[in-house]
Amino acid sequence: MYALVDCNNFYASCERVFNPSLQNKPVAILSNNDGCVIARSDEAKNLNLPMGAPIFKWESFCKHHKINVLSSNYPLYGDMSARVMKILEHFTPDVEVYSIDEAFLEFKGFDEYDFNEYGKIIRKRILKWTGIPTCVGVAPTKALCKVANKIARKFPKETGGVYVIDTDEKRIKALKWTAIKNVWGIGRRLQKRLEAKGCKTAFDFTQLTDDWVRTNFSITEWKLKKDLEGIPTIALEIKEAKRSIATTRSFEYTYSDIENIKERISTFAASCAEKLRDQNSSCHMIIVMLSSDRHKKDAEQHSASKTVIFPYPTDSTLSITKAAVEAVKTMFKTGIKYKRAGVIVTGLVPTDNHQLNLFLHENPKHRPLMSAIDLSLIHI
Repeated sequence: MYALVDCNNFYASCERVFNPSLQNKPVAILSNNDGCVIARSDEAKNLNLPMGAPIFKWESFCKHHKINVLSSNYPLYGDMSARVMKILEHFTPDVEVYSIDEAFLEFKGFDEYDFNEYGKIIRKRILKWTGIPTCVGVAPTKALCKVANKIARKFPKETGGVYVIDTDEKRIKALKWTAIKNVWGIGRRLQKRLEAKGCKTAFDFTQLTDDWVRTNFSITEWKLKKDLEGIPTIALEIKEAKRSIATTRSFEYTYSDIENIKERISTFAASCAEKLRDQNSSCHMIIVMLSSDRHKKDAEQHSASKTVIFPYPTDSTLSITKAAVEAVKTMFKTGIKYKRAGVIVTGLVPTDNHQLNLFLHENPKHRPLMSAIDLSLIHI
């Protein structure tokens, strides 16, 4: 069985942890560069504040409805995400971090477990240790976990925040309830093609023949179909030692200010450094990437990458983050609206077994500091 654990209104929930007065009040989180809404609490959604709304146009609306408008705090969200993911590793060693606010879990050898109760224990512990509310969907496949999680989120009172698809009857009922546009992995183009074929729900999609799906789509869509049928086809991405580690993301909206981009790059670099230490590796170099939205043909385009070579291998968040930020400063062009950025650490060697440099070496204060940071994440 698999589970998908998803944090509810993650950005707003993180803010509420450190400002309890925001509990049960409408909250909207803004992007740092253009002041558009990038996250909303359920209360703000119920007031029909739209996602992406430019706040200067909705300022009077927010004041009238007493919506708490906050600037985004990505370092906080990244730290809270790491804490949640560490907690999940207490329940199973097989955890795939899917995004900043959700992760897949695989339960091997849990045949006798009551997954409904186990899901409630997971929710309770995350809430108690971090203050972040979650929903848990459990099913035989990853795609069905997504469906189960949506049901748990949609009907919190009836499900208690946990929904388990453990029978074929539940699976069929859930798929008939799920609109095709809400199926994990179904984009707008694929949605239109499937709707033209008469697929209005996820169940309709599973009724198509395998040959037709393989002929008209790719192996990815065929795997998704089998997963929805309850046949595990999309495997968990198990973490293993890698030759390079990358953290790349498309931004929620385009960013045109250097400060916001530096903040995101530093978060990506910190994530790479943590993954390095997790697999006991150090890197000789990093590659920093920055690009505009290539889909906006009418906008000025710019993309660049820069490689930074360290004089000695390092796994220090401080060293890697500093180098990444300095690199992105040299690539940034004023007036460009950037949509994607990334950090890759490569040239990896074992931290405890690499050639030393007689004259250049890591600041000796960094290692105990990094150890303390990693230890705090394990024992939260």
